[in-house]
Amino acid sequence: MFAERPPRADRGVVRYLVLDAVRDAPRHGYEIMAAIETKSEGSYRPSPGVVYPTLQMLEELAHVRVSVKDDKKVYAITAAGTKELEEHADEVAGFYEQAEGPWHDHGDELFELAHVVRRMMRTVRRAARRGRLSPAKASKLRALMEETARKLEALFDE
Repeated sequence: MFAERPPRADRGVVRYLVLDAVRDAPRHGYEIMAAIETKSEGSYRPSPGVVYPTLQMLEELAHVRVSVKDDKKVYAITAAGTKELEEHADEVAGFYEQAEGPWHDHGDELFELAHVVRRMMRTVRRAARRGRLSPAKASKLRALMEETARKLEALFDE
C-alpha cells in the first residue's frame, strides 16, 4: 500500500521549518505546528515537545523575536532568522518535496489511524493513573496487544 515512510524532520531541519512558518506572519506555537502540517499537506505535524524547545533556541540565537498577543507568545522572524532561512532554503524545499508521493495521497487515512492509536494509549494511561490497571487486566491487555501486533504484521506481510 505505502512504498515509503512518511516524512519526519531531522532535528536540524525543524528549526528551518519553524522559521519558514513565521516568515510571512508572526504565529504562536500551535499556529506554527498547523502551518507546517498544512505545508506538508498533512504528512507531518511537529509535536509541542519539538516546536517549543526549537522556538526557545531560535529566540536565544536571535532568529525570532517574541511578543505577547491575547495572552499567547507570538514569534516573528528577525533579519538574522531570514538570513539563516535563506541559507537553508534547499533543506526546507527538500523536506516538503519528500512529503509528496504515496503518503501524501493517504494523509486522511493516516491521520485517522494515528487518532485511533492515540485514543488507545490515552485509555491505557487513564486506567493506569486511576488505579484500574490491575495485574490481571494488564495481562489481558498485553495478550490483546500481542494478538493485535501479530495480526498487523500478518496484514503487512501479505
